[in-house]
Amino acid sequence: MNISTVGPLLPEIIMAASALLVLLFELVIRKKETVGLLSIISVAIVAYYIPQSFGKAFGGMFISDSYSVFFKFIFFINLILTVLLSMRYLVIEKANHGEYYALIMFSTLGMMIMASAGDLIVLYLGLELMALSTYVLAGFIRHDIRSNEAALKYFLLGAFSSALFLYGITMIYGLTGTTDISLIGAAVAEKGLSTPMFLAIIFLMVAFGFKIALAPFHMWAPDVYEGAPTPITAFMSVGPKAAGFAAFGRVFLTGFGPLSADWTGILIVLSILTMAVGNIIAIQQSNIKRMLAYSSVAHAGYAVLGIIVGGTEGIAAMMNYLFIYAFMNIGAFAVVIMLRSKGFQGEELEDYKGLARTHPLAAAMMLIFMFSLAGIPPTAGFIGKFYLFKAVIGAGYIWLAVVAVIFSAISAYFYLRVVMYMYMLEPEGEAVTLSLSPSLGLALFITTLAVIFIGIYPSPLLSFARLAAG
Repeated sequence: MNISTVGPLLPEIIMAASALLVLLFELVIRKKETVGLLSIISVAIVAYYIPQSFGKAFGGMFISDSYSVFFKFIFFINLILTVLLSMRYLVIEKANHGEYYALIMFSTLGMMIMASAGDLIVLYLGLELMALSTYVLAGFIRHDIRSNEAALKYFLLGAFSSALFLYGITMIYGLTGTTDISLIGAAVAEKGLSTPMFLAIIFLMVAFGFKIALAPFHMWAPDVYEGAPTPITAFMSVGPKAAGFAAFGRVFLTGFGPLSADWTGILIVLSILTMAVGNIIAIQQSNIKRMLAYSSVAHAGYAVLGIIVGGTEGIAAMMNYLFIYAFMNIGAFAVVIMLRSKGFQGEELEDYKGLARTHPLAAAMMLIFMFSLAGIPPTAGFIGKFYLFKAVIGAGYIWLAVVAVIFSAISAYFYLRVVMYMYMLEPEGEAVTLSLSPSLGLALFITTLAVIFIGIYPSPLLSFARLAAG
């Protein structure tokens, strides 16, 4: 085997080797924050080799193209910001172990494989590597019963969705004689839709629905997001979701593209149901992490509109939306982590009363993230929703865009409620002591700057997304 055969896999190989090295260094390095810095350096090296890795490996089973590369940069941003959020948090939670960072890297490796999978078997391998690592991370704080419960629920429902995915793969292989996604598309175009094929598509759609938290397959998300360590909640809300969308888009638009007229209607129903469930139930939440969990469900409903639209414009709008979502969602969780100190969780809405008076800078950053999540200009969230809804209207689904705008308006209530608590209510009790470390401050600076900069000057990101989608 020569190097050209595995050239497209070079970033993944470096990531795997780096994760193993981080795991070994953890044994000899006493200051675990250094292990986190090593993981960030490793990701920078992987990103450097990304432009040199375009091509196909193993007969098209692994594809490194502009589509997968775009998602890989989302995964890298997600990893770096999560590590920055975690350094001080793990010390406070007395769970500062170096294998934590190796698990994040292995999970990211699984996401990278999912984004580049040209074969359903390779896709499944990446999915399981990502999922198994994330199950452990969700329960990483072993002395916290909420963390243990989150890991168990995530594992049980994740195993169920994996079984559905495997069953769907089995049916597709029996019907087409291949697991290669592009060859499946050719076979489907030739044979057309049959009842077994329709059932196989449903199995895969349900499995992907679990992974990206589409209603009614979202039931794991609120409990897992609330119970998991907050940096991992931020990590899960961005990375696995983006990986699920990357795989969803490739499988359904390449493999089942010829049958899009048959499955688009189902996806429209799931999208509307997801927007409704996420936004309406989020109104009732008093826990910030749980509110952001239902918000994440709603955002999955928006993002899936890109797959419904399809084509370059639809996929570019979805990719642009997910990229922006990474910054504004991780930023919101970063503020939650900043309020976490010994004996104080900072997760309840009541904890944010009068924050603008006691800590005006923290309140201002949370305001920016809440405005962005609500889609209020001139933040990046507005840009994401604007181009997504524009693509929906351009495809002729004007009524669907109206529905999405209505639910987006509903979401403004629970986002702006946080702002109201910070700016219009008086603080109660003693002022909260912020747990602000240099790493957390850097993460907040990056996310705030990105949300503002993309909102004001979105052209580079839009061009990158359109190029990658094309």
